[in-house]
Amino acid sequence: MEALFQQFLAWVAAHPGWANLILFLTALAESLAIVGVLVPGVLIMLVAGALIAAGVLDLHLAWAAATLGAVLGDALSYALGRVLKDHVRRIWPFSRHPESLVRGERFFARYGVKSVVFGRFVGPIRAVVPLIAGTMGMGVRRFLVANVLSAVVWAPAYLLPGIVFGASLTLAAEAATRLVILALIL
Repeated sequence: MEALFQQFLAWVAAHPGWANLILFLTALAESLAIVGVLVPGVLIMLVAGALIAAGVLDLHLAWAAATLGAVLGDALSYALGRVLKDHVRRIWPFSRHPESLVRGERFFARYGVKSVVFGRFVGPIRAVVPLIAGTMGMGVRRFLVANVLSAVVWAPAYLLPGIVFGASLTLAAEAATRLVILALIL
């Protein structure tokens, strides 16, 4: 298992562009209406953070890739909402579970622009709020400002746990080595 992990790290180190593309596509897919519910974005962001801590990925490039993917995914969902308007109710899963759309609309009506920012960080509504913002006619400029600002904060917030985890593994390995040496000396 460790050999496989080492091969994976070597591949990512040799091809960081591919890793950042995967990060971009994950953030994009996770932000797309309906699709985002099915994508394990949090897990992939955690792995990317650990790779940053290991020095395999560059923090700034990973941050940019995740941010751009999230902005584009939300923008596409918003545009879809603007085009479809009330027809969204006829599309699965909303046709079978209209209560999720109603809850999202109430959330959007209550918080407005803030719902786009808050929604970015709340799993179940992350992929729905931009769609609802479009269906409810939120202005493009207001949506884009909230979308970009929230994505800039969201990316490092989701990468940070992986960075901490990766750094803790490195510290644990160093401590384990020292403990073995100390045990041998004793």
